[in-house]
Amino acid sequence: MSDHNKINEEQHGKKPGTKREMSRRQFLSYTLGGAGGFMAAGMLVPMLRFAVDPVLQPKKESDWVKVVEESQITAEPKSFTFQIHQVDGWYESDPELAAWISKDSNGKIFALNPTCKHLGCTVNWNDNPEYKNQYFCPCHGAHYTQDGKNLAVAPKPLDEYDVKVENGFVYLGPLHANTRA
Repeated sequence: MSDHNKINEEQHGKKPGTKREMSRRQFLSYTLGGAGGFMAAGMLVPMLRFAVDPVLQPKKESDWVKVVEESQITAEPKSFTFQIHQVDGWYESDPELAAWISKDSNGKIFALNPTCKHLGCTVNWNDNPEYKNQYFCPCHGAHYTQDGKNLAVAPKPLDEYDVKVENGFVYLGPLHANTRA
């Protein structure tokens, strides 16, 4: 061994190339970093739980909404408005919705959502003289049959509400893809 290495070994009591112990500075850095990370996680977990909790709640079945008396429904579609109670995360509201309700050739009542499947405008029945006895969207010219089948522009038929008749009243349920078209 060289004299230089012997002097270093005697002065420091170590052989060159061996690992040194953790310094005070490193120990404090690791300890404070770990404690800070633990405290930050302790604050973030409740915040995440608060934000994600509405998503984790079980979905409740949508309620049936009483809309109109059965005697008012004819073969000619009519627009009826109704309110639903809606919970969106932490926000509760009572928006007003609309439905076109009519009877088919067999006398069965059905209801269609008036939202155009092209760009979401509201369709109207028999509103355009060019398209008699059809739903027509004034925004981009989409039109539909009385059953909601798309004829032009729109990629899909109008959505349909579940319908039930009880005690002389028409009730509307959840919205789903059109089964009539």
